[in-house]
Amino acid sequence: MSKERIKIAPEMFDIMPEEYQDLVERATYGKDGRGWKDIGTSKELIEEHSLCAGCPESMAFRYILASLPAPEDTVMVGSTGCTSLVFPHVGVHNIHSLFGNQNAIASGLKRALSVRFPGQVKDVVVLAGDGATVDIGLDMTLQAWFRQEKFTTICFDNELYANTGGQESGLMQKGFVAKMAPVGKTFEKVKLPEIARESGCHYVVNCTVSKPNLVEKVIKNAIHVAREIGPTYLQLYTPCILEIGKNSMEGLQEMRDSEKPTERFAYKEYVSDEAKELLTELAAKEKERKAALKKQLADKQAAEKELAAKA
Repeated sequence: MSKERIKIAPEMFDIMPEEYQDLVERATYGKDGRGWKDIGTSKELIEEHSLCAGCPESMAFRYILASLPAPEDTVMVGSTGCTSLVFPHVGVHNIHSLFGNQNAIASGLKRALSVRFPGQVKDVVVLAGDGATVDIGLDMTLQAWFRQEKFTTICFDNELYANTGGQESGLMQKGFVAKMAPVGKTFEKVKLPEIARESGCHYVVNCTVSKPNLVEKVIKNAIHVAREIGPTYLQLYTPCILEIGKNSMEGLQEMRDSEKPTERFAYKEYVSDEAKELLTELAAKEKERKAALKKQLADKQAAEKELAAKA
């Protein structure tokens, strides 16, 4: 998809839905520097959603959509879970997979896009919960990493099966008691970020989604590295406030408490040597772009000031 393909014929414009008109006129597709600050002004960044009030996943979803480097050339692959309720509201191509096979779908999709559009950027991003990523779909998750498939896997880790009533998952904390796990988990939380690193991922991050600027940075880094080098993995804490006994306004504080230096979601990042080199190069180019824009703005202001003085 590109902006050229969503144009509306002039004679049809007035009868098209308001949301589609807005998408065509004000979408962030193709915008340099698009990011989380565009949330609230662009309909394609989930103006409305069907998740619970205060759900951290709705925050994370918006940040991710706003941070995609090339949304018009991105296909997202989702899985069964709360996120599948949001994908119908998303202005980005997406595929709903079976529960757990999202990385297998993404592998074939990425390869097919590379053949169909040679020499063009086509990003594939997997977004699934902890059940689909580490429990039901662990085999397909790992095999995609072993094969060095060039796409990003994002796990919304709410540490249980929130969509089906609160069953225990491999990423649940040891000892945690849930509605449908009354005995409490008897073993430690599976260390999937470490497994991802050992399985060949070139960029791995473990964090919460309490800081939108941080989420934007890691999303862009992960996708750029996957595009050029190989698989990347992001494990984002998106607690289910209902299943852990919190009120709708307490999700943000729960994430802040869980990202303290001694807690399980303290920020951790692994970057391979190849990825470090790429990200350093991209950071230098971004610095040059911002400097050029700043100079352009200064020149424009100076010219306007000169014209005003002559008048």
